[in-house]
This record gives sequence, C-alpha cells and structure tokens, in this order.
Amino acid sequence: MSIKTRPIEKTKKIALVAHDNKKADLLEWAKFNRNLLIQHQLYATGTTGKVLQKELNTEIIKLQSGPLGGDQQIGAKITDNTIDFLIFFWDPLEPHPHDPDVKALLRMAVVWNIPVACNRATADFMISSPLMDQEYERIIPDYDYYRQRRLFKETHAKPTT
Repeated sequence: MSIKTRPIEKTKKIALVAHDNKKADLLEWAKFNRNLLIQHQLYATGTTGKVLQKELNTEIIKLQSGPLGGDQQIGAKITDNTIDFLIFFWDPLEPHPHDPDVKALLRMAVVWNIPVACNRATADFMISSPLMDQEYERIIPDYDYYRQRRLFKETHAKPTT
C-alpha cells in the first residue's frame, strides 16, 4: 500500500474531550498547560468547551456534547484535516450510552494517524514533545485503493440471439 502525507502545522488544531468523571482532571491539566495550549486552535465538546473557555480565558470552538453527536463531529473534523491532535480523557470504568461513538472517534484518530492522548501522562508526553513547536508531516496510508475497490463482480451478460 502506498502512503501519503498530511501536514500538521506549527499551530496545532487540538480537540479537548472528557467524560463527566474526567472533566476535572482535563480542566486541571489544561490550566497547568494553559500557556502552551493558547498558542494553538482549540476545539471541545459540550460543557467541556464552556468550562475550558471560561477557565482558560481563551476562545474554544465548541461542538455538541459527546452523546449528542460531538464525538462524531470531532471524528468528521479529523477526516477532513480540521483537527490534527486529540486529547480525550475518557473514563474506562463507567459505561457510556455513546460507547460506539467513542470507539468510532478513536478509530478515526488511528485511521488518519493523528496524535491521541487518552490519559494525563500521555498528554504530558505529547505536549512536551519538541514536535509541538514545529510542523510535522504525518504519514497516512493512501486510501484511494479502498475508495476505488470493486464492490461487485463485473458480470457480462451473454448477448441473446
């Protein structure tokens, strides 16, 4: 399979998402890293976005709440290269009615090879990387083969005489 690259610009487009039991943890992390985060374009779902905008005193592009389609909105923005970095503090110990949406969001992050942090330690490592301050060419598979695959066998009807 061939590959393509997509640039991640110096100014990252970062999605910040947290399940209810993890919102306080994400808020604490974001406040600690405020000076770095405000150098980038920030997106967030639902109430997470409202709280972050108020506490960080910076503009956050707010999407729907996760269960109301916000996770799917972020996934769509990953596929169209609008979001290139995901911080998602999800709660693995609580059931969520929108678990399929969460799985789909994480799948899109992997399919399109964007950096993903699902906990504080990983988020700390990602944002302290020297790559945060520069452009980066991420490698993705060339999915044209998938888009152009044949769904049905071609059948050739015999001419009638």
